[in-house]
Amino acid sequence: MMIRLGNPPQHGIRYIRHIGVYAILPKDGDLLVTFQEAPENELQLPGGGVDPGEPNLRALFSEVIEETGWSIAAPRRLGAFRRFVYMPEYDKWADKICIIYAAHPVRRLGPPTEPGHTDLWISPEVAAETLGNPGDRFFVRQFMDQL
Repeated sequence: MMIRLGNPPQHGIRYIRHIGVYAILPKDGDLLVTFQEAPENELQLPGGGVDPGEPNLRALFSEVIEETGWSIAAPRRLGAFRRFVYMPEYDKWADKICIIYAAHPVRRLGPPTEPGHTDLWISPEVAAETLGNPGDRFFVRQFMDQL
């Protein structure tokens, strides 16, 4: 059974399934996260949507590079959660399935290529309190408990 985190679905809204992959990226006691400027300022775990037919790990590798500029290695699936949200960048209500991985940041290839994203290093404690959605915060706390 998958856990639901965040707001419950609202009656009368048609939600479209959207699968995304996201990474907890520890290095030297901090976590690599992305700061997204639009549609609103938000700290996030790096990652994003999986295109139809695209393997999850291929999406994870490319999304992390786009949003942080870093290559990663050795991804390990930690779990998944579901949330019901409005996605203004797509103008749709989504039933988001968010698959969370832990991976090792290997090398910075350059700045993020995704417009409006900045890579940041923050402590796991700060991440567990300030990431933009309850699912990301939940998985960071679980990850910290395993350290």
